[in-house]
Amino acid sequence: MQHAGGWAHQAPPPGPPTGSGAPRPPRQGQPPVPGWTGPHQVPGPQHTPGPQHTPGQHQPPGQHQAPGPGHAPGPPPVPRPRGAPQQQAPVPPSVPPAGPPPPPDSTGHIRLPPGGPVPVPAPPPALGGGTGTATLAVLLIGPAGAGKTTVARHWAMNRRVPTAHISLDDVREWVRSGFADPQSGWNDHSEAQYRLARRTCGFAARNFLANGISCILDDAVFPDRPVVGLGGWKRHVGPGLLPVVLLPGLEIVLERNAERTGNRRLSDEEVAGIHGRMAGWYGSGLPIIDNSKYDVETTARILDDVLARALASPPSW
Repeated sequence: MQHAGGWAHQAPPPGPPTGSGAPRPPRQGQPPVPGWTGPHQVPGPQHTPGPQHTPGQHQPPGQHQAPGPGHAPGPPPVPRPRGAPQQQAPVPPSVPPAGPPPPPDSTGHIRLPPGGPVPVPAPPPALGGGTGTATLAVLLIGPAGAGKTTVARHWAMNRRVPTAHISLDDVREWVRSGFADPQSGWNDHSEAQYRLARRTCGFAARNFLANGISCILDDAVFPDRPVVGLGGWKRHVGPGLLPVVLLPGLEIVLERNAERTGNRRLSDEEVAGIHGRMAGWYGSGLPIIDNSKYDVETTARILDDVLARALASPPSW
């Protein structure tokens, strides 16, 4: 059955229409002629052309639009074998790949120490000018109230090379809950926390020294307690550790202890007992500084001169 506008629901008649009044098929590159019913055009005046195809858009299979003026036709599509899986574009990873892992003996750009003991430092080029630019590991020993923490901090701050100060009391007080205060009695818990703090200080000292930074540690080391005394510091730091004893008179120690607050302040009996035990360092071969009449700056300068002589002739301990 035929409508006025052309064929409907049937395939187009075979062959082009004949006759002088029949419309001619459009040539390639020209607009379609009215009335022409081609294989890819819906006949009749009711036809509304769809949106024009723009490059990059997908067209249904079987419909190809002729290229317009000035448009160079692209290469013909490569036929895909029957049953072959359709290739998909690779999806970029959402997370960028991580870089190479750091070496096992480093954290960032700071190299960790190899774990060996600190060797004996080389002596300064000339005496009389203090330790100069030598890289040192110093242990400042003294009773409570001797001023060792203040002197150690001042000495570290006024050197011409990078120097760190590590205080054992500060490290011990990192333990907040369950802190074993030696003032309450020396027991297994207080000794275990003391050992742990000393190992932590020793590792920190080796870490600084391995990166070219001197360090000074301060602790109330007793000559009659070898278990938690000087031998422990030597094991954790190394033979390059230079010990110096800061021992003022008893009256000076009692006066300075009275100015303390909190758990840093001891009773007069405890201060006197500690000071008496520290007297055992006399005759040990370690250098001893009596800073009873010296201020902090003068004591720090004397400490630097004592360390310079210890570099030239290390004490045997």
